[in-house]
Amino acid sequence: MHDLVCPWCYLGIRRLRRTITRRPDLLIDISWRPFLLNPDMPRGGMSRGDYVLRKFGGEERARRMYASVTDIGRAEGVMFRFDRIRRTPSSVDAHRLVRWSAGFGRADEMVEAVLAAHFTDGRDIGDVTVLTAIAASCGLRAAAARSFLASTAEVDGVHAENLRAHRLGINGVPCFVVSGCHAIAGAQEPEVIERLLDVAAAEAG
Repeated sequence: MHDLVCPWCYLGIRRLRRTITRRPDLLIDISWRPFLLNPDMPRGGMSRGDYVLRKFGGEERARRMYASVTDIGRAEGVMFRFDRIRRTPSSVDAHRLVRWSAGFGRADEMVEAVLAAHFTDGRDIGDVTVLTAIAASCGLRAAAARSFLASTAEVDGVHAENLRAHRLGINGVPCFVVSGCHAIAGAQEPEVIERLLDVAAAEAG
C-alpha cells in the first residue's frame, strides 16, 4: 500500500528496490495498491500553506519533519525539494494513472516518475496536464493517457482499495504485504524487508 504524496512511501519504495536488487534469487512481482492519506482532499488540491497548517499545525513543525526526511532521502538517492511544492494535490488521479499504466507493464516506472515529479520537481501531480506529460515520459501515449484521465475510470477502484486497506487495519503507509498474509509497515531498512521476503519464500517453498 502506498500514497503518491507520502514522502515515507518514496523512501520505502527505494528501500524495497534495493532489497530486490540484492536478492535476484527471489521472483518478486509488485502490485501497487493505492492508499489515500488525505481522502477528503478536494480534487483540485489546496495550497501548501493551508495543508501544512491543517496537517502539522504550523510551518515550524513541518520544517523539522521535512528536514529529517530530506536527510534520510539523501542517503537513498532521493532529492526531496519540499520548498518547490506549492500545492498539495489529491492523489486520486495519480493512483488512477498508475493502475492504467499497469495494463501496459509500466506501473513501476510510473510510480517512480510521479514521486520524482512531486517531491523533487515540485510539480502538481493532481493536474491532468502534468500527469499526461509524466505518462508520455514513461513511454505511454499522451492522448490515450489524457483520454483516460478525462473519464471516471478507476475512480471507484482507488476508493475501494483505500477502504479495503482500512478494513484490514492498515492506517498508514508504506505498508508491504507479502504473499497476502505477511505485512510490515513503515519505510523499513532493506534488511527488515529481506527477512519478511525470506519468511514468505520459506513458507511458499
